[in-house]
Amino acid sequence: MLIIILLIVISYLIGSIPTAYIFGRLIKGIDIRKSGSGNVGATNALRVLGKAAGVTVLLLDILKGFIVVIFIGNLIGFFGSKFQNQADLRLILGMSCIAGHIWTVFLNFKGGKGIATTFGVLLGLATVIPGLRIILFLIILTWLSVFFITKIVSISSVVGALTLPIYMLLYRQSLFFIISSVILSTFVIYRHKSNLKRLSQGKESRLFK
Repeated sequence: MLIIILLIVISYLIGSIPTAYIFGRLIKGIDIRKSGSGNVGATNALRVLGKAAGVTVLLLDILKGFIVVIFIGNLIGFFGSKFQNQADLRLILGMSCIAGHIWTVFLNFKGGKGIATTFGVLLGLATVIPGLRIILFLIILTWLSVFFITKIVSISSVVGALTLPIYMLLYRQSLFFIISSVILSTFVIYRHKSNLKRLSQGKESRLFK
């Protein structure tokens, strides 16, 4: 149990690395929390720091989730077969990583919205659990479809989050995975509450005109 707690803490710390904040300091010497939307994420980095930095932040935030599920998750195997359901433990580590991104210890527990890191976690899980690959594909398709119509990142992310538990149910994933997907969906929607408010007022920005 102590090993699992240690891996959860490590996963949280990896997720807590504030990529957009670091790039803001390195590239422009600014606190990205005081620019644009104020969010410590890839979309705000794209708007404030430019396309190259924004894409790099996006890829690194995805990589955080993927590394935790694949590489930190692989450490589970070194501690014997008593951990019967490694898939559940990988998901727990992934959720810890997402929590770190959203509530980073390095920025007074105020971080990004967790979309890129959540995608990285799902990508990692789909790599080791074949049954999740169709769900990952459907989530990507859903996000892209909504974004193609609206050009709004936030609403695309919220719709993608809402459909995640539905896809988990439709493709008969375990109860633990379904409950976890509801929790992840709640995280995402909660972090987008300001975006939803602006959306209701017709003030939410489009990524591309």
